[in-house]
Amino acid sequence: MNNVITRLKTKTVGLIALAITICFTAIACSGGGSTQATPGISPEVAVDYVHTVLLADRTAYTKHVVNRLKKLEGKDKADGVIPAEATEGWEEAGGVPLPAQMFRLGSEVAAETADEKGIGFTYNLISTWNINDSHAPKSEFEKKAMEEVNKTGEPYKEYQEIGGQKYFSALYPDKAVSEACVTCHNTHPVHLERFPDKVFKMDDVMGGIIINLPITES
Repeated sequence: MNNVITRLKTKTVGLIALAITICFTAIACSGGGSTQATPGISPEVAVDYVHTVLLADRTAYTKHVVNRLKKLEGKDKADGVIPAEATEGWEEAGGVPLPAQMFRLGSEVAAETADEKGIGFTYNLISTWNINDSHAPKSEFEKKAMEEVNKTGEPYKEYQEIGGQKYFSALYPDKAVSEACVTCHNTHPVHLERFPDKVFKMDDVMGGIIINLPITES
């Protein structure tokens, strides 16, 4: 099972690396922060490409790995066919990461790769109803973006500056795509303590996927 996880992470990072390459080629062709139609593509389209890769990989992992396991957080799954468990304490239990944990593992590897290449590209999960404190909206941009996404269910995109570096940032709605997402959050002790009145249903916006794409002005 660990080999499967390793292959999935490697595939994810490889796809993201390709998307990043497309992004920077596009931005170079479009004259830095320009959003006009040019021989390249705009930052808005570039982050859409990255988001498509991230969402596809996470959805596939949830539907075709987590949903096929025998157990989810210690409870038997009637339709499970693989003798393993998806659990928050997956390393200690010898199971596999939950979808949000798998996403975070990929984001950490991608951040390391981006740092090595001097790119500065990042992505992460954030939520108004965060269980993990690292997923709470922190900056003013993240708080504003999360509020808008919760309200509209549509992506929120805007330029921002972080540490003197200009970024094109986008927050995409992160919706419940399987019962595993809903069950894990609704029954998690931290969720029950912090947000006792929030009960997620399928297709609800549970948070957002934030992508920060560095922009080089020319």
